Amino acid sequence: MGKIKQKVYDWKNRLQDRHMLTLIIVLIAIIIGIGLYTYKKQMEYRQASENDYNMAFYELVDYVQNVETYLAKSLISNTPEHGAETLTHVWREANLAQSYLARLPIESNELSNTSKFLNQVSDYSYTLSRKNIYNEALTQEDLNNLKELHSYAIELENTLNQLSVDINDGRISWGELTKKGSSVFSQQVSNISKDSFSNLEENFHKYSGLIYDGAFSEHLTNPERKGLTGEEIEENKAKDIATQFIGKDKIKEINSNGNSENSNIPSYDFIAKLNNNEHDFWISVSKKGGHIVFMNCNRNVETESITQEKANELGKQFLESREIKNMKETYYIKQDGIVTINYAYMQNNVIMYPDLIKLKVALDNGEILGIETTGYLNSHEERNLQEVKITKEKAKESLNKDLQILSENLAMIPTEYKTEVLCWEFKGKVEDREFLVYINTQTGKEEDILVILNTPNGTLTM
Repeated sequence: MGKIKQKVYDWKNRLQDRHMLTLIIVLIAIIIGIGLYTYKKQMEYRQASENDYNMAFYELVDYVQNVETYLAKSLISNTPEHGAETLTHVWREANLAQSYLARLPIESNELSNTSKFLNQVSDYSYTLSRKNIYNEALTQEDLNNLKELHSYAIELENTLNQLSVDINDGRISWGELTKKGSSVFSQQVSNISKDSFSNLEENFHKYSGLIYDGAFSEHLTNPERKGLTGEEIEENKAKDIATQFIGKDKIKEINSNGNSENSNIPSYDFIAKLNNNEHDFWISVSKKGGHIVFMNCNRNVETESITQEKANELGKQFLESREIKNMKETYYIKQDGIVTINYAYMQNNVIMYPDLIKLKVALDNGEILGIETTGYLNSHEERNLQEVKITKEKAKESLNKDLQILSENLAMIPTEYKTEVLCWEFKGKVEDREFLVYINTQTGKEEDILVILNTPNGTLTM
């Protein structure tokens, strides 16, 4: 009997030990789970903060770039009206740059010179814009000060671009800056001459009491959609149009991908699978008139064997084969073996910038990988062109005396008021910067100035 009791007792002990072990395992699992959950939340928070700081930094970079661009334009502007408009842009962009600078996790004293510079750019630009508004000419001292501001803006832009590279390469972490202070950032910013900022502060002390794509691409939204002609079509008709546009002989199958009801141009969307099964085409056809709105293919291009000139010609031939004629290439940009080219409509040797089409051309075999026609569909029509009242020679008298003219042409450009104006387009150069200056053919007014950006990957405008 004693042996039986002992066995029962041992069994109960083992059972208790098992329960205890199970309980311990459960507790450990709970602790690990809580730890993992907490760690995950912390990582999510850190990532969210990192993303917020990155967004603020890259917004800062963009606005500083805009400040530099508008300062460059202000040095070329030769009329009070356009000068006032350009300097107002400087004022606004500098203010926005400063707002994003303040969002970075860096002590204010570390970036005091940068903040002071943006403040002084903003204040001084505002002051000069008021002079222009009241038709008061800028003095030589004003222009010299603007040149100095512009040179500092270039330095700041270059430094921020280098910081951008360091951030992308992981050499600078916003989280580390938050924990360790801003010595790393401060060291990077010191690449801008502190003496220069000190001089800048001295020079502008008296003002302390005082806001691709190609040319005109931001103006391509036109609710009238003059080029969107024709009657409403059914989806089957749109499918046939998409098939013919890509090339019936190339397509294995094409299927509906829904409708773009909320876009600027309501469309039928399709996905086309090619016979070689290597890549697909996404294509949109407008419900009104059956016009191609968009087409894209994300094919990798490993080699470049086609010149830019050849790509321009192949693009023009493609458009003509699709009954889109009289198009002239304007600006382009290359990336990853693909060149995106802007084509503008030509009417009687006048460039119609609102009528814009963008083409993606593969530089290995010349295949057309994409098209975007929104500008063309919004704006295209045959214009009744006004008689030119201001001769080319008279228009030249309105240009800045330092502008070395490289080419001249008639061009129709859009305005911010959704209208169009016929201008003399003068391409010119001042020192190492190229510009496009537009003089109204009816009034002689300076309508706009664009900065031409010549890069290893293409030519764009700002």
